[in-house]
Amino acid sequence: MSTSPDWTRFEAFARALTARVGERLLAFGDAAVEQKADGSLVTEADLWADGEIRAAIAAEFPEHGVITEETEHLFSGTEWCWVVDPIDGTTNFTRGIPIWGTSMGLLYCGTPVFGLVHFPPLQQTFHGIWIGDSGLDGQSGAFLNGKPIRTSPDEPSSNHLFNACTRSTSVLQPSLPCKSRVVGVCTYSFLLVATGAVLAAVEAIPKVWDIAATWAILQAAGGTFEQLGSEPVFPLQTGRDYGSQALPSLVASRPAVATVFAPLVESVWKNSRF
Repeated sequence: MSTSPDWTRFEAFARALTARVGERLLAFGDAAVEQKADGSLVTEADLWADGEIRAAIAAEFPEHGVITEETEHLFSGTEWCWVVDPIDGTTNFTRGIPIWGTSMGLLYCGTPVFGLVHFPPLQQTFHGIWIGDSGLDGQSGAFLNGKPIRTSPDEPSSNHLFNACTRSTSVLQPSLPCKSRVVGVCTYSFLLVATGAVLAAVEAIPKVWDIAATWAILQAAGGTFEQLGSEPVFPLQTGRDYGSQALPSLVASRPAVATVFAPLVESVWKNSRF
């Protein structure tokens, strides 16, 4: 494929698809809930959304690969690959808490270059293009409802926020230089860093579909993404099954802020054997 992708086409497709799926999810009503082997929840709404999104990608981009939370976990090595979380925040979705959304990241040669995350109850849509060292033509940028967003230039203080996950609060609380919050939805937790509302965030056991879209958006907004562990997240490896691989991650508004929090969250990945 040309090194000049049609970014407008990618955005329009993901925006229209997540809006259509989101509208249906808002009207889904009570959905049967099951617990998966890893302890997370899945509903008939997740499975319906997964099927709708995979079918739409196959129709619009038949040459693209797909990884989704509910069905496709193997990276086939295609030049372009969508990584999808049909409902990030399924627990919130089942309990009527209005923070959940659909995440779509697009990988080029195994690394995210585009992301869009739509949160139907909040009517918020984040998207971004991250050129990085991909060699693709285009301009990096991050947006919320079409308006540019940037990470905060501030230094950590007691008047700033840090997003923890439920598995990291006990580790961080004693020495944390900021007030902490637990959002409960990985993509939204990370994207609040992209908007400048939060300085940094950690997740102990995210999967690739939790971070692919936010990887692109956060970096396009000026932030940094740190893998907590010895192996980098991207590029994905051809033939690897990412279904059970936890990818503990720290995101921050800029590298200097990441160095403040990195020692505090070091034990998060060591205690996350999933």
